[in-house]
Amino acid sequence: MLILSVESSCDETAVALVRDGREVLTDCIASQVPLHRIYGGVVPEIASRKHIEAIYALAEEAIKKAGVTRSEIDAVAVTYAPGLIGALLVGVNFAKAAALALGVPLIPVHHIRGHIAANYIAYPDLKPPFLCLVVSGGHTMLVDVKDYTVMENLGGTRDDAAGECFDKVARMLAMPYPGGAALDKAAQGGDDSRYPMPHPKLSGNPLDLSFSGLKTAAVNLIHNSRQKGEKIDIPDLCASFSAAVSEMLIPRAEAALDLTGRTTLAVAGGVAANSRIRADLTKLCEKKNVRLCMPPLSLCGDNAAMIGAQGYYEFLAGNTADQSLNAFATKSMEGEKM
Repeated sequence: MLILSVESSCDETAVALVRDGREVLTDCIASQVPLHRIYGGVVPEIASRKHIEAIYALAEEAIKKAGVTRSEIDAVAVTYAPGLIGALLVGVNFAKAAALALGVPLIPVHHIRGHIAANYIAYPDLKPPFLCLVVSGGHTMLVDVKDYTVMENLGGTRDDAAGECFDKVARMLAMPYPGGAALDKAAQGGDDSRYPMPHPKLSGNPLDLSFSGLKTAAVNLIHNSRQKGEKIDIPDLCASFSAAVSEMLIPRAEAALDLTGRTTLAVAGGVAANSRIRADLTKLCEKKNVRLCMPPLSLCGDNAAMIGAQGYYEFLAGNTADQSLNAFATKSMEGEKM
């Protein structure tokens, strides 16, 4: 089954062609990073307009690069939630038009489910059940993937996402957008014990996290140092902050493995590219004798291939939509039929 897939939930316009949920024929991405960098972050209205400008030509490019004809496309999959509502609407409306014109099914895909499915591309032998740690700019959660379309959110952040905190601290340090990657690079060789960081503990669900206090502590440290005229050792601060984030994620991932008894831990989302987190997850899985699946960096960020991968399994489960499909800025990934 050949699926044309579309992703436009934030600042990347992406169109891919994916066969049977595992084989990526092409994955074309039009990045808006240089445009938003001058603002230090994504400007939603600008992102939406740029999606409109790029999406049709990108789809044409994807089809041409894949070496297929439009008549060979069996379905159209699209990210419909969550994300920036204007950006999502561009992708949803394009996908609806494409599905109607091609006379093929329309498949709505939740963005987080797409990130999880990136592992199916990177690891063709991977099958549920497994545990997945989702860490991105807008989401941080532990998901029990019981089947391809049956998932349970075991716990997650109650406030800020890990990626949002990386970007905020990086911006305070005058690092270029996207800040998470710049902060990770700056942390290399830094002393991760130089600046003590808080590790909040929450009542209730032991798998839940809170990053707002950690972000505030780092921001206050930067402000206070500047006000006092004290020099901040940027590599040490970046290393200390990265370590603190990882030290909040790893114990909860271990607890979730113990709770579910899963023997495979997958990782998904843009923050999965962070070198400290990747190294600590590797150590955890070696200790637990658990298989670790971490997609290559190219599949950690937003892309359309992951949407096509999950779209295949949503189609098999009967999760298709008609022309009334709408976009949603927020929506649970645990799922319901459209």
